[in-house]
Amino acid sequence: MFETFRNAWKVQDLRRKLLFTLFIIIVFRIGGAIPVPFLNSAAIQSWFESSASGTFFGYMNMLSGDNFSRGTLLALSIGPYINAQIIIQLLTYALPPLERLSKEGPEGRKKLNKITKVASLAIAAFQSWAYYLTLRNAGAVRYAQGATAFDRIFAQIVIIFCFTAGASLIIWLGDQINERGIGNGISMILFAGIIAKVPSDIIGLIGGAIDKGDIGAYILVAFVGVLFLAMIGFIIFMNHAERRIPVQYAKRVVGNKMYGGQSSYIPIKIAMSGVLPIIFASAFVSLPSTLRMFIEPNPASTNFFMKAYIKLLEWFSYTHPVYAIIYLLLIVGFNYFYVSMQYNPIEIANNLRQNNGGVPGIRPGKPTSDFISKILSKLTLFGAFFLGIIAIIPIFLAKFTGLNLALGGTSILIVVSVALETVRALESQMMMRHHKGFLE
Repeated sequence: MFETFRNAWKVQDLRRKLLFTLFIIIVFRIGGAIPVPFLNSAAIQSWFESSASGTFFGYMNMLSGDNFSRGTLLALSIGPYINAQIIIQLLTYALPPLERLSKEGPEGRKKLNKITKVASLAIAAFQSWAYYLTLRNAGAVRYAQGATAFDRIFAQIVIIFCFTAGASLIIWLGDQINERGIGNGISMILFAGIIAKVPSDIIGLIGGAIDKGDIGAYILVAFVGVLFLAMIGFIIFMNHAERRIPVQYAKRVVGNKMYGGQSSYIPIKIAMSGVLPIIFASAFVSLPSTLRMFIEPNPASTNFFMKAYIKLLEWFSYTHPVYAIIYLLLIVGFNYFYVSMQYNPIEIANNLRQNNGGVPGIRPGKPTSDFISKILSKLTLFGAFFLGIIAIIPIFLAKFTGLNLALGGTSILIVVSVALETVRALESQMMMRHHKGFLE
């Protein structure tokens, strides 16, 4: 990877793109330090540490690189855009107009991208309003002494507008990286936010071991470090792992020339859906614990619904086995869903038949599509359990060690996946620039 960046730095055009991408990331980090008016950042951090750990807000804080827990301008980060992308992808398969746009090539994708941005703006406005209400209930909103009703409404509008504007700024920064940088702008911003949070997490782990002053604590921290390094290696291996379906093209004569007769393969990656199933599953399993922000449980109550609510909160705490099981099942389900959106075995079989190709030993048409479906089903299950292991191992570590590592697996998977994707993009751009062509 470092060799790829060093080679890319030698190419003037790529060096300019790398510097521009770095500049945008610096702008993102500066924006994450700008406070929002009328908010008490110290009160927000205090409330977050005491009440928001293990909720949907913890997931949002992970995506924003700690900006969410400080209540800064870019607190919402790319969360609204990711949610909008998921919703539009779901609607693409449910609404015929959106499905037609997805099949219209680059122009259709541009229109879908505009629709996604509008949807993300609406989601950002709603999340800004919900976050404002939560902070107001937590006593983190500052009003001037003797503030009138108009002053309070004005403060509410300013806070919501700042959060929404910050989410829009994130999308614009991502577009700038796509156009003038090395590409994949939203993922790069997500990568930068998580990486910015890593030093504080490491310092927190080491500081906790030093406070205990026990040799067992030092051994535990070293074990966690080795385990996370092993997880990184496992993620890299699984990102490169693929199943190759052999394809043989029949010979055909066109005029005086013979075409075909070649052997090739269809590569199917095991981790083809990336980190999206984990992100979507994290959002779902965090919703019950997030209700605690709005409905405070009363352990002394004899009401049946209140008892059921308290039990639900207990099951969906980050270190409970029920949480881990439901989390794993959701990851498997969403992984199957995303693979079904990306791969259509019937379409693949029809394309092979139209190009006089086929899988050796398998008849064209439905037998080929059934064969590809069977392989996809096995690979999807294997890939889903790979994602589940990465997501669940930190949960069990948090259960037995008391360390706050519940979102560590998701963070590592995002960071490694984006890094590998960036390296592949740089390698492809360098290959295009160094290719001499067939005429020389």
